[in-house]
Amino acid sequence: MTDQTAAPARSAAVSGRASGVGTAEGRPSAGALLMEQMSEAGEKRAKRRDIRPLARLIPFAMRHKGHALMAVFWLLLSTTASLGLTVLARGAIDHGFEAGGANLNRWFLLLGANALFLGLATAARYFYVTRTGERVIADVRKGLFGRILTLDPSFYAHMRTGEVLSRLTTDIALVETLMTTSVSYALRNFLTLIGGVALLFFVSPKLTGLVMLIVPFLLGPIFIFGRRVRKLTVASQDRFANAVGFAGESVDAIETVQAFGRERSAIARFGAAVEDAFAASLTRMRARAWMTALIIIVMFGGVTLVLWLGALDVVAGVMTPGALLQFVLLSVFAAGAVGALGESWGDVQKAAGAMERIEELMQATPDIAPPAQPVTLPSPPRGEVSMSAVGFSYPGRPDLPALKGFSLTVRPGETVALVGPSGAGKSTVFRLLLRFYDPQTGVVSVDGVDVRQADPVAVRDRFAWVSQETPLFSGSALENIRFGRETATLEEARAVADKAQALGFIDALPEGFDTPLGERGKSLSGGQRQRLAIARALVRDAPILLLDEATSALDAESERLVQIALDQAMEERTTIVIAHRLATVLRADRIVVMDDGRVVEEGTHDQLVAKGGLYARLAELQFRAG
Repeated sequence: MTDQTAAPARSAAVSGRASGVGTAEGRPSAGALLMEQMSEAGEKRAKRRDIRPLARLIPFAMRHKGHALMAVFWLLLSTTASLGLTVLARGAIDHGFEAGGANLNRWFLLLGANALFLGLATAARYFYVTRTGERVIADVRKGLFGRILTLDPSFYAHMRTGEVLSRLTTDIALVETLMTTSVSYALRNFLTLIGGVALLFFVSPKLTGLVMLIVPFLLGPIFIFGRRVRKLTVASQDRFANAVGFAGESVDAIETVQAFGRERSAIARFGAAVEDAFAASLTRMRARAWMTALIIIVMFGGVTLVLWLGALDVVAGVMTPGALLQFVLLSVFAAGAVGALGESWGDVQKAAGAMERIEELMQATPDIAPPAQPVTLPSPPRGEVSMSAVGFSYPGRPDLPALKGFSLTVRPGETVALVGPSGAGKSTVFRLLLRFYDPQTGVVSVDGVDVRQADPVAVRDRFAWVSQETPLFSGSALENIRFGRETATLEEARAVADKAQALGFIDALPEGFDTPLGERGKSLSGGQRQRLAIARALVRDAPILLLDEATSALDAESERLVQIALDQAMEERTTIVIAHRLATVLRADRIVVMDDGRVVEEGTHDQLVAKGGLYARLAELQFRAG
């Protein structure tokens, strides 16, 4: 049952989607502050001129330093073998033709052996570099997803799911390209450049000095255009994430989109978002194309000039033909390395922008977290809950308190029903009990322990919750039931499915309990999904059962059967029920009537009807309508 935040949340969600930020009811101030900080960080990203965000990968790489050292070892060997080709080629030209070519075969055998070793070393380098990169990215993925699942609902009230998924997929893919491909080529080319330049000085200091004069003209385009490329890359990623976020919303609500005939407008809006992202990418591609063109022109133009001067030295007898060949090969290696580093720098810029977005999620902290020294809940559990003088406002609407001095105590084994008009604060009670939020005033306790002093996981272990939306997952029926308790056996799953009146339709599925249910269980009807959700709650075997409109999607016959099952379950545990239909709460030990965030009446059905108050009016309206 919705509470008074529902209507404001809907209007906030509409405005949030229009502005590109999803919203939902109940947004804490810390979550709002976090979103502001993330927005400010997004604006500052384009102003940064370094790649410090990539340093966040170092701790992940250090976990696998053995393979990283092997990658460095083979990287050094492959680079040495590559540069060794130039030394052997010089020897073959200068000494291979001596004595009528007597030494020619030996020199070319050495070249062949060097080439064989180069191939093997390159293969080993590729394997260890790629393996280390893939392992690091796998750890980053797990770490990021682990962080995402620890963030409380208030965070997702300010960031759309599509934006989070974009960082989990697209942004990590950019970092993966760097770690598994670009970093290997970049390190190889960097070492080739260093080794090549050192050998160039050995071969001809004069010509090498001339080559060095060209270097500043090469670095200029790299840094000038590289900064612009990074800014444009971040802008492109942000705009694409916005498009993905909107697409996720549209697909998630596909039936609503089609029911209102908004396919064309949704397609047009998504198309506009994609075109916006493409326009940003196009600008980035132009900047990178100009950077590449300038680098190639300066590089090869300068090398041509230097080689011409070298040819004049050979003619003058200052340089041997073999030395010129080595200089040519080294120049090609060095020039190629510089050009490749320019390309790799673009990948580094893109990965740095992506890592910055990933880091924002990595650094996000939940508002609801266990204290430094959590209080242990009593064992065995009693199943008692208490709310004393609780005042709570969703930070998005501090002017509209959801609960005002609300107090409620539910004794072990008792069944209490919460009823009242929409917006009275009933669903908020459940959110506070499950500690999705903390109250501004008052105390919420479970089994005598203030939930703020306990571990949220331990608190939630005391509850089995059946929500109004009944979300399921894309696995099988058995997997969905085991979501309530992973260790549940098939026999236990069948038993709770039977109690929830779900056994019949599950056995009728093509593969029974092993039948995949499709995304969010959409292959089932609303009533079937609700019965499966009830089975999931029952198998949890928690001492406290929370039912939020648990039978709202059932037909009259199914509701009667499920109610029998719920009655049996209620006898074994403490139960709090939220229901619009008063017929479902007639058997409750106590009915608590809420209005405007307060308890206004309390008693049994007959007692409340006799009072002639709010409950009596609600009952009269419903039973008269029936």
